[in-house]
Amino acid sequence: MFIVLKKKIIIAVAACILTIIAIPVAIHYTNNVAEAVQASTSANTNWGLSFPKDGGTPTGNASSEFLQQYNSFYVGDTSKKEVYITFDAGYENGYTPAILDTLKKHNVKATFFVVGNYIETSPDLINRMVEEGHIVGNHTYHHPDMSKISDITSFQKELEDLEALYQQTTGQEMQKLYRPPQGKFSESNLKQASELGYKTVFWSLAYVDWYVDNQPTREEALEKLLPRVHPGAVILLHSTSKTNAEILDEFLTALEEQGYTFGTLNDIV
Repeated sequence: MFIVLKKKIIIAVAACILTIIAIPVAIHYTNNVAEAVQASTSANTNWGLSFPKDGGTPTGNASSEFLQQYNSFYVGDTSKKEVYITFDAGYENGYTPAILDTLKKHNVKATFFVVGNYIETSPDLINRMVEEGHIVGNHTYHHPDMSKISDITSFQKELEDLEALYQQTTGQEMQKLYRPPQGKFSESNLKQASELGYKTVFWSLAYVDWYVDNQPTREEALEKLLPRVHPGAVILLHSTSKTNAEILDEFLTALEEQGYTFGTLNDIV
């Protein structure tokens, strides 16, 4: 009995020692994770996503909670089968009329994030977007890497110069929705945009569609897009893509058949 009792005492002492050792290790690990997350959101970075499973909400390299501090988001209500169609439009490549025709056919109101050159060269298309109920968002005037712009004056000029051109072209004020060119951002950018009254809009679904000389096939595009659609998805497409113009009708039809409806970014913000 004495031997058994002695063994129990030894085991108890060993457990205490291990606990004492483990506590600072756990604290150190937790602190390191927190510091890594803070560093990733404070430094200049490219927006990125990881997809845990098809049909599931992807994880961004900045959390929804972090983004919400600065009136920013990348996904809508994940409890509703509603998705949001957005286009980045750096220039007109001849496909936007067909895209607008398809959106009208499906009664989808999209958001087009445009730059200065687009408004200057395609004012008729900008006005058509507005007339057909689409949102035109701010993609900056010159499409620079905004994460390298630290002073508020230069940052503000990129956005407000586009606002002025849009108002001159349409007679309306531009909605305060901003998408960083190439998804490049910093925490200070998010803060600057918020201080200017803007909401920064990222995305939860996109694919490589912007190489005009190396377009994906119809099959490749649909295989990339359809399995990753999820409730609340903010879908990014490029209006310069020939493939996007060709598959848009089929893509929207497939979403409708899966029970999805189409909202606008105003439904999120």
